Amino acid sequence: MNFLGIDIGTSGCKAVVFDADGRPLANVQREYALHLTGDGGAELDADEVMAACFAVLAEAANQAGRGSISAIGISSQGEAITPVDQHGWPLARAMVSSDVRAAAYAQHWPHQFGEERLYQITGHTAHPLFTLFKLLWLKEHRPDVWQGAAKFLCFEDLLQLRLGLEPAMGWPLAGRTMLFDVRRHEWSGEILDRIGLLPAKLARPLASGTIAGKVTADLGFAKDAVVVTGGHDQPCGALGAGATEPGTAMYATGTVECITPAFARPVFSPTLHHNNLCTYDHTAAGLYTTVAYSLTGGNILKWYRDQFAPGQDYGEILKTAAPEPTKLLALPYWTPSGTPYFDLHTPGAILGLRLSTTRGEILRALLEGVALEMRLNLEILRESGCEIRELRAIGGGAKSVFWTQLKADVLGRPITTLNVTEAGCLGVAMLACAAVTGKPVRDLARRWVQPHATLAPRPATAHWYDEQFARYRQLYPKIKGLNYGTI
Repeated sequence: MNFLGIDIGTSGCKAVVFDADGRPLANVQREYALHLTGDGGAELDADEVMAACFAVLAEAANQAGRGSISAIGISSQGEAITPVDQHGWPLARAMVSSDVRAAAYAQHWPHQFGEERLYQITGHTAHPLFTLFKLLWLKEHRPDVWQGAAKFLCFEDLLQLRLGLEPAMGWPLAGRTMLFDVRRHEWSGEILDRIGLLPAKLARPLASGTIAGKVTADLGFAKDAVVVTGGHDQPCGALGAGATEPGTAMYATGTVECITPAFARPVFSPTLHHNNLCTYDHTAAGLYTTVAYSLTGGNILKWYRDQFAPGQDYGEILKTAAPEPTKLLALPYWTPSGTPYFDLHTPGAILGLRLSTTRGEILRALLEGVALEMRLNLEILRESGCEIRELRAIGGGAKSVFWTQLKADVLGRPITTLNVTEAGCLGVAMLACAAVTGKPVRDLARRWVQPHATLAPRPATAHWYDEQFARYRQLYPKIKGLNYGTI
């Protein structure tokens, strides 16, 4: 009996098959194109995405052994929405998270609805990435699509539809739409009424790990293979990293730097609200989470490579970084910021450059800047009563001992690396296994997720970064003021 986890991302999808002990048996990936438009749109062709998903599912099933997969779980990028007709075929491309065409709606609509009320229902603060505002944009700018759509589906539920099920999505993905009441665990009638959308046009929201139905498509699975709800990719990855107890969190380094903790209860505090740190469901039953992130993450290393070390691999580039902390201070906004500011305009900056400054110091300062931004998020969580004592590192950056040690020193917290390569796939495969076998998913996480090494903060270096962090907290308001010409 084997279990498959599929992760549907913005640039590609991947499927990994695990046996009953959590050992990977097959790993298949496919890429697809992101289509950018001149007016700020970022779109995926849903048919291309589904074709890639079916390809990885079939190939993974073949590699693991036809007929051996009993259940699959689905991890999905958040927020992206595809309007489909009554036969399930797309009426338009999916608007993904980075699509900013709904910015005006995210700015004005919450004031009309009631910003505090919106937060208390959804656990989120307004941003154009969320599905709610994308739907408002579609309603005004594509009325033919709005009126002709039988359903509006995220990628988890769209894949379920293509697999022959009545579409459903895990609560963590429903939470990322800003249409979902995260305390009642149902679509918010108040929000849907206001935008003129019937609940029947959305998928069924189900707790993560719920059997949504049987697969009818012939992909080489077991005869009675089932689909199990997963949800938003970050909480799925947190489960795959074994971050299932309060005080622990996944620390993912990919294009985006992201920390996803486990909360014992939903946290709705003025501090979290003010700092755009959301509250919504974890994939482990009974837990909640937030997403603290910097949109400038591993992509800053890619930028450095492209500008200063073209053709070199990342491991070799990291060896050239200054071995000790620098006196430089970098505000890592090479992209719009993530939490806590949701700032689309303030640019990145490096403070303290001299003729004596080396390329290695600049590289280290960039990495320090991203880590200091994540420390800012951790401090806000701590001030809200959500202390995070252990970070579990996944993603490409976790492979570098140097980079992980730098983060531990900056954050002042131990970071544990894991023998896990695809945490999102692993997390939803655990949900699939738990649904079929009845084994508690937290027990599976303790067995399937194996720690590799723990890097503790080095006292002297951590003390330096304590002082640097105090300076860092002053950097953003000053750079923002300069950017807007206010000082």
